[in-house]
Amino acid sequence: MTVDPGHFHAALVQKFMYSDVDPVVHVYAPPGEDVAHHLKRIESFNTRAENPTSWQTKTYTGADFFEKMLEEKPGNIVVLAGNNALKTDYILRSVQAGLNVLADKPMAITPADYEKLVRAFEVAEANGVLLYDIMTERFEITSMLQRALSQDRELFGELTRGTPTEPAIVKESVHHFAKTVAGAPLIRPQWFFDVRQEGEGIVDVTTHLVDLVQWQAFPEQALDPKDATVLDARRWSTTLTPAQFEQVTGAASFPDYLRGDVRDGQLHVYSNGEFTYRLRGVHARISVIWNFEAPPGTGDTHFSTMRGTKAALTIRQGEAEQYRPVLYIEKAANTDAAAHEKAVKRAIAALQMDYPGVGARRATNTEGADWVVTVPERYNVGHEAHFAQVTENFLKYLRTGDLPDWEVPNMLTKYATIMQAYEMSRSR
Repeated sequence: MTVDPGHFHAALVQKFMYSDVDPVVHVYAPPGEDVAHHLKRIESFNTRAENPTSWQTKTYTGADFFEKMLEEKPGNIVVLAGNNALKTDYILRSVQAGLNVLADKPMAITPADYEKLVRAFEVAEANGVLLYDIMTERFEITSMLQRALSQDRELFGELTRGTPTEPAIVKESVHHFAKTVAGAPLIRPQWFFDVRQEGEGIVDVTTHLVDLVQWQAFPEQALDPKDATVLDARRWSTTLTPAQFEQVTGAASFPDYLRGDVRDGQLHVYSNGEFTYRLRGVHARISVIWNFEAPPGTGDTHFSTMRGTKAALTIRQGEAEQYRPVLYIEKAANTDAAAHEKAVKRAIAALQMDYPGVGARRATNTEGADWVVTVPERYNVGHEAHFAQVTENFLKYLRTGDLPDWEVPNMLTKYATIMQAYEMSRSR
């Protein structure tokens, strides 16, 4: 069942078919543009020329849509990707009803939501159902290789501890309000620009970045919220003109609930956030930036570095990389060059079992890097395809009836960390 699909991520879960998932999908939503756009995207998947899907949608639209879903329960999985002000309630009520939940990020946007989320995980365990959030960035190939190479002690050494001013891990994500999804200009719901409904930037996209820090620095280790301490946090707004707002929403004016965020005729959206924190002694900095539109030929970008005692592993996605993520290996100053080259070649050879065809070549015109990891094109499946990969993973866990032991504690740690940052950024 897909409930109140106000975000395009709900449709991307269905961009491909799954072998043991019934093609009949039940959609429960209030009437309006959100559900109309969702159904249009599903239809585009069904009618595309290459590898079309065959979803059959049964839709219920009414004010009691959620209660109707709980009453009928035609499936055993609830997919949630929409208005985040309501999402944590949907999560809790779904697991209370004995339903598994696959939820888009963020699962909580305020400290009060977080407390409700903690309760939801307790209920899910008691009822024998799974609650899982959609962490697509774990399936981006350069992030996967960065994680794998950081575990190679001969190449990377040990992850440094870093300092608040020179963190061991830095991750920055740049996004854009105007973009193309599934081959068409994205129309965003008006509420997306209301941080009381979507959540501020510091609690939204940061979920991916904090998740990657945990997943890469402490792989398959159960963390505790007490392991994380936020040291500094800040927030700032992106402004939109009425014309820009109309371009991405289709609305000719700002809705009444956004009037308080309009100053000098422009909408101010607190979509940007940055914080520095310490996780089990390792310092990390997280930054999320939203601009209105990417320059021609570019798109969303990702920067990530992990600093080891022997080398650093850095993902860049700028002009030099043609705006595609590229992983670089950077020798530490105190590492012998010959030993480093030998370690690079041995580490790349060791990757062949899991990532056949991945290679490395000497880097040129890249400050600080001496090797670039080369990746066959077949691994660059694109962000939209990652939703199917996450869903396949979730279905695998559903078949066994269990998540890995570290997943739930690490989801709770992730959201607890973000809530610390949220509160600190607002107190400044």
